[in-house]
Amino acid sequence: MTYTAWILLTASLVGISCGLMGVLLILRKMAMMADAISHTVLLGIVMAYLMTQSLSGIHMVIGAAVAGVLTTYLVQWLNNRGVQQDASIGVVFTTLFALGVILIATKVGNAHLDVKHALMGEITFIPWDTIHLPIVGDMPIATLTLFIVLVVVILIIGLFYKEWKLTTFDSALAASIGIPVLAMHYLYMTLLSVTTVASFDAVGAIMVVAMLIAPAAAAYLWTDRLIKMFVLSALFGTVSAISGYYFALWIDTTISGSMAFATGLVFLLSFIFSPRHGMVSYWIRPLRAK
Repeated sequence: MTYTAWILLTASLVGISCGLMGVLLILRKMAMMADAISHTVLLGIVMAYLMTQSLSGIHMVIGAAVAGVLTTYLVQWLNNRGVQQDASIGVVFTTLFALGVILIATKVGNAHLDVKHALMGEITFIPWDTIHLPIVGDMPIATLTLFIVLVVVILIIGLFYKEWKLTTFDSALAASIGIPVLAMHYLYMTLLSVTTVASFDAVGAIMVVAMLIAPAAAAYLWTDRLIKMFVLSALFGTVSAISGYYFALWIDTTISGSMAFATGLVFLLSFIFSPRHGMVSYWIRPLRAK
């Protein structure tokens, strides 16, 4: 595959996996959790570096994953003790992210680890860090990681589709028929953390947040059926990744930022033209009634 093809494939994998995970995030009214996790993983990356003095290796992924899961558990812990959910997210998010920034400024020194890289990522470097596979040949490590995460996401969503559907729309009913609501919540949040971590190093926090929220929010405007929402959200994530890449080439700007901008355009078009909830349909419906 060409250099451009690897970038497009990697970005599309981010768009699909984040798009799928974002659907339940939107339906559960927890969109800000995406912003929290995508920023607090910075603390895990910094802690892993301080413990190993190395910027490469599985320890970086483990550190980021631990920070992401810790964020979800702290938010739920505060929420269970009477703190409102949005306030819990805000407190945990700002505190852990600020701690990561402070550690970078005071402890990391001259290592290639900075806030700008964490926010924007560096997707253009992905095709150079490869691993050799028997049939495929040389493949970027980030692409392979994201492909594995996508397979895991699809499998787990398929296995627990009914449980998550019930716990999302009617948690009381789910609890009454014996579904472990809290366990399903923690399982989803853990999977969300892993997905965020896998996408974080390649595309940065801004694109991860955009891919988790905007495609799912756009899909919500087009359909009321959950399975169709999953498909549309993944499709919108892929379209945003590809169109954002070529937009970045056109105006010579950051790729991840352009992809995040493209998700906003997809949502805007959906907000205007979607058949049931779009602005155009609201304008046309009274005219048809007359």
